[in-house]
Amino acid sequence: MRVLVAGAVGQLGTDLVRRCEEAGDDVVAADRSTLDVGDRAAVDAAVLDGGFDVVFNAAAWTAVDACEADPERAHRDNALACRWLADACRRSGAHLVHVSTDYVFDGTKDVPYHEWDRPNPQSVYGASKWSGEHEIAVHAGGGAAVVRTSWIFGAHGPNMVATVLGLRDRDELAFVDDQRGCPTATADLAGMLRTLAVERVPGLFHVTNAGAVSWYEFVRDVLEAAGEDPDKVRPIRTADLDPPRPAPRPANSVLDNRALRLSGLPPLRHYREPLQQVVDALLG
Repeated sequence: MRVLVAGAVGQLGTDLVRRCEEAGDDVVAADRSTLDVGDRAAVDAAVLDGGFDVVFNAAAWTAVDACEADPERAHRDNALACRWLADACRRSGAHLVHVSTDYVFDGTKDVPYHEWDRPNPQSVYGASKWSGEHEIAVHAGGGAAVVRTSWIFGAHGPNMVATVLGLRDRDELAFVDDQRGCPTATADLAGMLRTLAVERVPGLFHVTNAGAVSWYEFVRDVLEAAGEDPDKVRPIRTADLDPPRPAPRPANSVLDNRALRLSGLPPLRHYREPLQQVVDALLG
């Protein structure tokens, strides 16, 4: 395939470019300096004459707390950008594969969220990402897949695994035990994104690695994978964070990969398998 990857230097974009290149695709890797997805003219120039079979949108403004202070930038980069990409892909015939988030939900449900649950974002970031999903539904003409994921980690870029490894020499760590989600390896997610692209599958999918934990439990797993003592982590409540975070976090971010399962597509493995690989790579 000939593919365009927007957001190619982020942790997911890096693994997505690598996965496509390994599969023999002709990849155009674009970062913000070469493609501002919030600029319609730039998107049209990149997509309409590019001859792409697929456009992957891994570009987003993901600074959750910063979004609270700048909702206009959040909606430009995370929502309006999806309008321009969806419209350009529809006109060019490219299949759009867009990455969204668990933050579209309010986190109050006591079981995992599936694709047919109604979103109710509580943060500016979540609202901007849900708006982006809406823009794709309206403007893509059916030629798009939207993939919600959660708690991504990989060997490239900042993420929770890299953060914890940087703190592993401390005598004690404290992480919240009242937020639950599904840690998802970017390398595994990239593989599923390409599968959806190859088969030109439309619609909304939840894609996460198997296994649901709290941040406290996940940090214990990271330390154990690094050969450190997991008991140095103590659990705290979100309300005890000092300073408090500007953007509310969903207490329940666990995503049920129901549409993936019902479509007969293979589920991703348990997160602990790629976690060990990522820890080993980061520790060198």
